[in-house]
Amino acid sequence: MPLVILTASVSGTAEFVAEEAAELLTQQGIVSRIVPMQKAALAMFAQRKLFLIVSSTYGTGDVPDNGQAFYRALVEARPDLSDVKYGIIGLGDTTYSETFCGGSARLDAIFSELGAKRIGERLRHDRRSGVFPEKLALEWLAEWIPMFKSMVG
Repeated sequence: MPLVILTASVSGTAEFVAEEAAELLTQQGIVSRIVPMQKAALAMFAQRKLFLIVSSTYGTGDVPDNGQAFYRALVEARPDLSDVKYGIIGLGDTTYSETFCGGSARLDAIFSELGAKRIGERLRHDRRSGVFPEKLALEWLAEWIPMFKSMVG
């Protein structure tokens, strides 16, 4: 079953990180497909059970605009995600300490509330760290992929 990489981004960084992640996943024998959240629909949960979420943060700790409709649909429709497994990569800036990586935190919270099981810890990249987000994501994925493989058989 392919892994769906859901992206929510303001400036395109999340999409770039998702593309780099997809390359590494392919090298590890994991088929993946990138889906920007504005193109995602709740109906996909009927057939798709494996997700990697890559989200930046917008405004006061919100999911970026292109992910808002999908996020609201999850909150309002409350689908049963108990058969879903996911990982999550958050992009943020500690200048905004109160809302740092808030977009990914909101998505993580709603997936968890709906019964989905997170694989590993949420990656939280700080734009001010001096480390490129794709570099940190690839390092995180090197540890995440074995956990993912052991959970999905």
